[in-house]
Amino acid sequence: MTLLDGQVWTSDIYVDGWRPGRGEPWQVREPATGNIIGRVGTATTEDVAEAAAKAAKAQHAWQNTPYDERAAVLRRAGDLWNVHSGEVQEWLIREAGSIGPKAGLETHIAAQECFEAAALPSHPMGDVLPSTEPRWSMARRRPVGVVSVIAPFNFPLILSIRSVAPALALGNAVLLKPDPRTAVCGGVTLMRVFEEAGLPPGLLQMLPGGADIGQALVTTPEVRVVSFTGSTAAGQAVGELAGKHLKRAHLELGGNNALIVLPGADLERATSAGAFGSFMHQGQICMTTGRHLVHESMHDAYVEALASTASHLPVGDPHRGEVALGPIIDEKQVARIHRIVKSTVEAGARLAAGGTFEGPFYRPTVLAQMEPSMPAYTEEVFGPVAPVVPFSSHEEAIGLARRSEYGLSLGILGDVGTAMEIADSVPSGIVHINEQTVADEANVPFGGVGASGTGSRFGGPTANIEAFTETQWLTARPQIAPYPF
Repeated sequence: MTLLDGQVWTSDIYVDGWRPGRGEPWQVREPATGNIIGRVGTATTEDVAEAAAKAAKAQHAWQNTPYDERAAVLRRAGDLWNVHSGEVQEWLIREAGSIGPKAGLETHIAAQECFEAAALPSHPMGDVLPSTEPRWSMARRRPVGVVSVIAPFNFPLILSIRSVAPALALGNAVLLKPDPRTAVCGGVTLMRVFEEAGLPPGLLQMLPGGADIGQALVTTPEVRVVSFTGSTAAGQAVGELAGKHLKRAHLELGGNNALIVLPGADLERATSAGAFGSFMHQGQICMTTGRHLVHESMHDAYVEALASTASHLPVGDPHRGEVALGPIIDEKQVARIHRIVKSTVEAGARLAAGGTFEGPFYRPTVLAQMEPSMPAYTEEVFGPVAPVVPFSSHEEAIGLARRSEYGLSLGILGDVGTAMEIADSVPSGIVHINEQTVADEANVPFGGVGASGTGSRFGGPTANIEAFTETQWLTARPQIAPYPF
């Protein structure tokens, strides 16, 4: 039997084992062809309530499991991502529309996330504090209990595992809601890997579904922390609901990231970086380069080179051939991308490349003669669109980069000293000098500011321990303290 043998999970959710959900099964479609390639179960709010109760019950024993045993489960899970990488990548290509290298990146990082998480249980979990009283005083980190993880479609494996792995490693149980469009990549694969790794039953439950399930995962009483990755609008709704119910919400949201090309930067390398930043995975990445800010001395040559690159990139079905761009996830998103491109051209921009599509395949698009008020500049497109805007001074570049409600990732190409000065002046959770805007590693803190989220809440021991544990003040005396009553 393979890891993802459909006989195990077809039409099922996971609540202490594989069983049919109370909702209607979801047809898994291949975005490149529209073909049905599987069927997953969907949950109801009743399923969520059952899963949350069982998770809370299982969590008590898990948090008291010796730390080395918890670590061993995570290490085995990391090994399994490597053992089954080919099978998982096949699903990432077909279900998520990933090109081969992007699918390979996801399984590689999934393994690394588990290996990094395996080190968390042995980290120091508190501090000894001074006290004015004759007692021992300490602050210690304790598991929060049950964590809800709500993950999106674009990097379904990475954006699930980066919360699931550390939350489990630190002694919590997890309720996982993958996007139904990628419920196999972002849900079934995790369940199967952790089953095979020996995770005790009840600690990871999988509940695909729509907005009602997301709402239930926030409001169910057993959940104390919500880890959400998705759009800014959806994140605002999650944050509001979590606040109302006194839950902590870690929100990693949208981005409209700037790539600043300084005078004197190597044109060929800058163009290559810009193309990768805007067109990788069809631009369906929160860190995608959404705005190219190019010094006026290089602007025209940059537009020409970027447009030439875009016009030569192959677009098609990544399951049937080697391409640079695969399909957009669904028709609704294709329509949204095209609306933004058309309205930007109607507002006066020049279409230097692309702007067309066939079915789910949108051509990589370059827009020139842009104004900062145009839709493709102000909105997160979430598609393969590269708007290019000139600047004349470093101060103007800073002003243009800051002219966004988002603050996720910033790339600066050229002189490092100048780049450092610009980096100090632009609010952003991530800054890459002489790299484009799309990058992530399992051991680094990740997150944005402003409309991009609530700061670095994923990755690295400090961020993960803060995200998935609570601080408890504990004191102890040799004898009962005397009181005046």
